[in-house]
Amino acid sequence: MDVKKRPDKFNATNLFVDRHIEEGRGAKVAIYYLDEQITYSEVQEKVNQTGNALKEIGVGLEDRIMLLLLDCPEFVYSFFGAMKIGAVPIPTNTLLKPEDYEYLLNDSRAKVIVVSEDLLENITAIRNDLLYLRKIIVVGKPAEDCLSFDSLVKDKSTELETANTGKDDAAFWLYSSGTTGFPKGVVHLHHDMEVSAELYAKGVLQISENDITYSVAKLFFAYGLGNGLYFSFYVGASTVLSPNRPLPEHVYSTIVKYKPTLFFGVPSSYAAMVQLAGAKEKYDLSSIRYCASAGEPLPKVVFDRWLEKWNLEILDGIGSTEILHIFISNMPGDIRPGSTGKIVPGYKAKIIDEEGNVVPAGDVGTLMIKGHSTAAYYWNKHEKTIETFIGKWINTGDQYYQDNDGFFWYVGRGDDMIKAGGIWVSPVEVEYCLLEHPAVFESGVIGRADEDGLIKPKAFVVLQEGYEPSGDLEIELSLFVKSKIAPYKFPRWLEFVSDLPRTATGKIQRFKLRQIDKPPSINM
Repeated sequence: MDVKKRPDKFNATNLFVDRHIEEGRGAKVAIYYLDEQITYSEVQEKVNQTGNALKEIGVGLEDRIMLLLLDCPEFVYSFFGAMKIGAVPIPTNTLLKPEDYEYLLNDSRAKVIVVSEDLLENITAIRNDLLYLRKIIVVGKPAEDCLSFDSLVKDKSTELETANTGKDDAAFWLYSSGTTGFPKGVVHLHHDMEVSAELYAKGVLQISENDITYSVAKLFFAYGLGNGLYFSFYVGASTVLSPNRPLPEHVYSTIVKYKPTLFFGVPSSYAAMVQLAGAKEKYDLSSIRYCASAGEPLPKVVFDRWLEKWNLEILDGIGSTEILHIFISNMPGDIRPGSTGKIVPGYKAKIIDEEGNVVPAGDVGTLMIKGHSTAAYYWNKHEKTIETFIGKWINTGDQYYQDNDGFFWYVGRGDDMIKAGGIWVSPVEVEYCLLEHPAVFESGVIGRADEDGLIKPKAFVVLQEGYEPSGDLEIELSLFVKSKIAPYKFPRWLEFVSDLPRTATGKIQRFKLRQIDKPPSINM
């Protein structure tokens, strides 16, 4: 699609919210949430009230607003309400620790945070260390010196003039982790959501206003933001939002209750769901016409088990925070299990060697992508920006090869990052955390496939003098990491070693750890 056709004055909220009222879909259900059914007219009113409330407390053009919210209607109102007044919402991972939020808030210089009551203590614990935050708005019961979302928005005008933004203005940020462990603010523009929705949601999934979407991946993910929000809002369809953890029983029950037609999972969720005993007899998935997967490579064994159990194929693909959503995917009627699929029409791909030359089919190289949904840059990270955003191309950092039929096959990451449960994990962060335990002298962390082919962290640990390897110590170290940083980052396996392979300059050679990896004694 040609984003140049968009007028100079353009705000994504007009396209994704206001347009549906103008086109007669005001009475249509936009959001299913618990026992609520919220129409497009109600969404527009709440978006406008939220925007007016934010303006009243001093939020202006280009001000950043962090959203630390469980999936709920208030996420939608805050996301589009901020965007409509020209502010920049930042959906944020709800699984982090207070020190992580301290970094994100100070790095982004967000003036306001909208936070779910259940997550509020993560912010109040660090409030004195936040350099730019001025207001905390709580969805639920607020603490002292915080504002109530409901009280703030109530009685505000349901009319709101759209800010004078253009298609190339910053619309929202998403944070993406890097090899150093420090997240990067990925700056997306007002036209980016439209590109992803048009090329993937319409082009691959044939989404229409008759669809109901349901995503296991939450809204703070780039993947989940499309699945659970702007895909359906692009065409006037309905979305199912749930604040609950996506455990298999809950996901199955949600499917039965709302009967979604498009289901978006991640490989680990498909693996867990297919293993649930008695699911076939208890649940009905006949409403689903397409299942999609992204976040990490989908093992063929998981694809096969899901197909055998439910007679539903999974359209596996790859996207990224920088490119916003899926740009390579298996297509309906054109699936090769175990592969990532083919390039989504509208994007371009090439695989290059270390000199930048395109490699022949079958040869492994670095995947480069070109497309109009690509972010503008990393906030305040100039060197990383010029390393990643190379002209019209973006270096994904993924190692791939393409077969003679055009299918892309994932090999690994070039920068040692681990994608566990669809979320990037920095080995450095886990290694540094392990070093805080008195028994650990040093450690090296890599990704390792479990019995389902899903990647999880594994740690090689060198002990301090006076400590001996044991099964109890393995468990203790894993639980220690789990208590210190986000739980999904803890090592599922530990292996004690006498030393770690290093370069002449002292850097850990993780590729050698992967070469010597063997099945550990304990799987946490």
